[in-house]
Amino acid sequence: MLTRRRLLELAAAAGGSAALVKLAGAMQALPDSASAPALRLGAPRGPRKVLVLGAGIAGLVCAYELQRAGYQVRLLEASQRIGGRVLTLRHGDVVDEIGNRQVCRFDKDPNLYFNAGASRIPVSHRRLLDYCRQFGVALETHVNYNPSAWAQYNAAQGSLRLRQREYNADARGFMTELLTRSLPQATLDTPLDAADRSRLADFITQFGDLGSDGRYRGSPARAGYASGGLFDAGVAKPVTPASALLRSGHWQTNMHFGEGEAQSSVLQPVGGMDRIPLAFAHQLKGRIDFGAQVVSIHCNERTVDVRWTQNGKTHQERVDYCLNSIPAHLLAGLDTNLPQPLVARLATRPRGKLAKIAFQMRERFWEQEGIYGGISWTDQDIGQIQYPSHGFHSRKGIVVGGYYLQQDAADRFHVMSAAERISAATTQGTAVHPDYASHIENGVSVAWYRMNHQLGCTARDVDHDTLAVLREPVGRHYLIGDQITAHPGWQESAVLAAHDVLNRLQLREAL
Repeated sequence: MLTRRRLLELAAAAGGSAALVKLAGAMQALPDSASAPALRLGAPRGPRKVLVLGAGIAGLVCAYELQRAGYQVRLLEASQRIGGRVLTLRHGDVVDEIGNRQVCRFDKDPNLYFNAGASRIPVSHRRLLDYCRQFGVALETHVNYNPSAWAQYNAAQGSLRLRQREYNADARGFMTELLTRSLPQATLDTPLDAADRSRLADFITQFGDLGSDGRYRGSPARAGYASGGLFDAGVAKPVTPASALLRSGHWQTNMHFGEGEAQSSVLQPVGGMDRIPLAFAHQLKGRIDFGAQVVSIHCNERTVDVRWTQNGKTHQERVDYCLNSIPAHLLAGLDTNLPQPLVARLATRPRGKLAKIAFQMRERFWEQEGIYGGISWTDQDIGQIQYPSHGFHSRKGIVVGGYYLQQDAADRFHVMSAAERISAATTQGTAVHPDYASHIENGVSVAWYRMNHQLGCTARDVDHDTLAVLREPVGRHYLIGDQITAHPGWQESAVLAAHDVLNRLQLREAL
């Protein structure tokens, strides 16, 4: 008989972690996610000067909200641009990668751009979307999951290459066929009633597209026909052996990629992700100093002293508050009087190694294959190929030819020259699209581990003890950014971290 525990296990097997979380929440087996407190920043009690260090999303949010509340704000940015790890590359843009400087050679065309950092906004990221609405940043759909895209795995029998809808249909068919065989032997602690059991059996049959005898023989309705289907009888595509599906590993994560936070359709700003930091910068005219590299931070009882270099000169300012988004591993090397336990935590923060490469394609060949947006997955170093969700049926397009998520793949990518990266990603892309190389005109890559003023991206280590230390202010010095959250790597986390610090600053002002 079927227990609540067994039902959760079956949900996880059928729909991945997202299905498990949703079902568990409905059964009140897991708590709902807590909502972050709303921003409550009022006017200061008197003149207050604030230095914000770093013009990434967190720094921009803090500077904007403080300025709006009546604080005197100055924002220092070490590089010559805003956005931090929000980086959109277009014709002529420079990739400031240490030892691997590149210039983007895309054509001058508003559709030809590459989001080398943040590239999508889940609809659940409400604070970020509120700013988009407030500033009039136009949004469009970003296709995150596309069942017409490819799943290509060398680890499977004979190098598997299937449309994802074929993989999903066969995987769910095999799984549910096995499930129907095991249900009569299931042990029940808390039995479902007869009606629920009948509905569950029907659900399993429909979910796996099984025959009336509980056997899986393919699913033309979901995987598509090999031939026919219009004027002639449709011929079902051959069923991929279960052993090949299992060896591919596609079922571990990629099969369920379009569920949960990274759902099938997310959002992107029209024209590039940098439209968001540019909208903040428009509100902060005259408040941002570029090329301002902080060299020392000293916290006093009621003030903070900050020194920085800019245009060959050294500057110093004493302020009432300092909000600091300098990456932890870089901050640890500055001249500060921060407590040694905190500095030690900063120094040991891992440096994330995510990297991307993009190609300008002379024609949008993937659309001829019926692919409009989404991701093809592979077990090669490139990990995936992403197709643009804009500019449909235009002549050219920018394809993300690799998103290096696995550390060993990223390690190999980081030590390559720009030309070597293009060569390697081209060769690997050919396994997904046989004529891939013939369409490539030029390419550009970004390895965040080597990007100047970043030297990494936030690693998702979720060390809660360290996060608790990082969130505690030192006098009137506060760390900000997604690096102080348990869910780094998202703009929303940077916004929420900024709001959290501003709320705590407000409480201090109210004392």
